[in-house]
Amino acid sequence: MDSQTAFNIVIGGFNVMIGLAAFLGGWILNNITKSIDRLDNDVRDMPSTYVSKVDYRNDLQDIKALLMKIDDKLDGKADK
Repeated sequence: MDSQTAFNIVIGGFNVMIGLAAFLGGWILNNITKSIDRLDNDVRDMPSTYVSKVDYRNDLQDIKALLMKIDDKLDGKADK
């Protein structure tokens, strides 16, 4: 085997390794992109999944009003 053939075999091996590395790198980047897209969709769906601040404040005001009514009734009890 002459030196040119040996050189071509070595270079061909490097090309295969570089191609494999590029394929794996592209596959990993594709998976990362898909994960980021799923995360972005989940974050955009959060307002419909969780309670908004306005709804929480309204519910909290209703609960406070109910507790005040209960407290007023307890204050007015005769056996206190």
